[in-house]
Amino acid sequence: MYSREESQKIKREFWVAFAEKYPRKWVLYDTKIKDFSFKFYVDNKKAQVLIDIEHRSDEKRNAYFEKIEALKNILEEEFVSDLVYEKNYTLESGKTISRIWVEIQGVGFSNRNNWDTIFDFFFEKMNALEMFYLEYDEFIKDIDS
Repeated sequence: MYSREESQKIKREFWVAFAEKYPRKWVLYDTKIKDFSFKFYVDNKKAQVLIDIEHRSDEKRNAYFEKIEALKNILEEEFVSDLVYEKNYTLESGKTISRIWVEIQGVGFSNRNNWDTIFDFFFEKMNALEMFYLEYDEFIKDIDS
């Protein structure tokens, strides 16, 4: 088991190595939609690529989620096929968000032998989600229709 400091150091090295392998600017929080973001997540059991919709207004949060759900067939056939959709996902903090994600199990940041697998997974899935978003962002943003 690693100390907290060692774990943080390995995590920093992990993200630096990822940025070096795939040097590019990701969309992440720059979606032009308040509280709608793309995220990378890794711990010692799994790696995930996520779309988090965290709008305070349940109505708006649900509207954005439903927009993506309306595009589910296109998203899964042309971009990422193994997504999980959860309209009411509860974070550890107790906050309810909408989350769409894809993950691989059995990998972790503390095992350097997993890094290339995680990096390739992150790149492939996030790149596909971003391509989807950039193609359909006007439709997704337009929740007043």
